[in-house]
Amino acid sequence: MRAARTLLLALTLLPVMGGGISAKSTRLYNSFPGETAVGRLVVSGNAMCTGALVSPDTVLTAAHCLYDPRTGRRVDPHKIEFQAGLKQGRASAVRQVASAKEHPSYRHRRKGNAQLGNDLALLRLQSPISSQNVLPLDFNPGLERGDTLAVMSYTIGNKTNPIMEYPCTVLAREMQTLVMSCEVDYGASGAPVIALNKGNRPTLVSVVSAKAAMNGKKVSVGTTLNANTLRLLSGG
Repeated sequence: MRAARTLLLALTLLPVMGGGISAKSTRLYNSFPGETAVGRLVVSGNAMCTGALVSPDTVLTAAHCLYDPRTGRRVDPHKIEFQAGLKQGRASAVRQVASAKEHPSYRHRRKGNAQLGNDLALLRLQSPISSQNVLPLDFNPGLERGDTLAVMSYTIGNKTNPIMEYPCTVLAREMQTLVMSCEVDYGASGAPVIALNKGNRPTLVSVVSAKAAMNGKKVSVGTTLNANTLRLLSGG
């Protein structure tokens, strides 16, 4: 635990909610079973994040995606659009968001870094997406050492095609915060961190909060998912 805390304190964090900043990614698009559950979130028409469908009418993303990056004010959920499986500019399904609920312990910071450990939100869509079109991702609260991870996201440099960082691993963990070797870019806030274990269906184990640098290397920071966290988010 002490080693993990030391690593976390050494991080230089950069929120990755896409706004007017341009960036070029060198990573290539890849695919995996259930990839259409990952989609782009367009926030108030001028910012973007990434989210993942976890039930026919529910999307999981980062809590800071609910706030305008310029003003720090919470965005009207009705001004958020989820574009499931967006690829080459075409989506498998498009839905407006009806309501949004962030983690009850999340406190937004207008300036500075995203709050680590609680940076999660559930978006309720105005109407469900048929599982015949898009199959939601399953949760996996049992992230284990040695699991092979991937991050699938939309970025400023790849607005209409997702990119996948794979393979990557956990470098450090403190409570619900993960530091991973996965590299991400602007727009990847809320992107699903997926465990790709041999012979098993891909499962959602974390959500990206920020990109960071640690000891001169590019890393990403995410919030892990467990039964208690999911219960808090769902209001159970």
